[in-house]
Amino acid sequence: MLVDSHCHLDFPGLAEQRAEVIERAHAADVGVMQTIATRLSTFDAVLAIAEADSGIFCSVGVHPHQADQEGVDDPAPLVARAGHPKVIGIGESGLDYFYDNSSRAGQERSFRAHIQAARDTGLPLIVHTRDADRDTVDLLRAAMTEAPFAGVIHCYSSSPELGFAAVEMGLYLGIGGILTFKRSEALRATVRTLPLDRLVLETDAPYLAPQPVRGKRNEPAYVAHVAATPADVKDLPFV
Repeated sequence: MLVDSHCHLDFPGLAEQRAEVIERAHAADVGVMQTIATRLSTFDAVLAIAEADSGIFCSVGVHPHQADQEGVDDPAPLVARAGHPKVIGIGESGLDYFYDNSSRAGQERSFRAHIQAARDTGLPLIVHTRDADRDTVDLLRAAMTEAPFAGVIHCYSSSPELGFAAVEMGLYLGIGGILTFKRSEALRATVRTLPLDRLVLETDAPYLAPQPVRGKRNEPAYVAHVAATPADVKDLPFV
């Protein structure tokens, strides 16, 4: 059985044919999917998707792009919603300096509230970081010294330093379609040196379709293509 630990079943591109997308995922032996919340205002819709299928779970959180509009300064709204048994993660939250759609101060405040929510609930923190590796690592390390928490670096595709720092802190790394791209040899070299038990599979569907379906709309069924690459990198059998 395969697991897609990070997808967006409520996003355009998947929502219009969600039933077929889920059916194809199950047919491809994807037994579990986590559909990720990016806003509190859409959380109820995300939760409804999870409630409708025994193999689908969800998270609760506010993406850094929406930190100025819907970000939280207090973990309480996240913790309250995380009480539902279908909620298995906090986020995605973090720092995105590539787009800077929200102020960096707003992103940091919301990120810190998500970290506290992860501590309060015991659920893993789902970390989004883009062009912000150093600040992300520094913030996470400082937070870990205050009180530990579990988490995963979603869509890990950047510096080796981020990967090694995450593992050192006891975090996991979400491996997705970028690892399969022809231009990603440096990333594959890094993944080759990282411990296998710290890697989890994801698609980030409907984005970042892996080879050999690159250019198409991504979906959870394609997590098998993602899984084949780390198996090859680690010289492990994959069937």
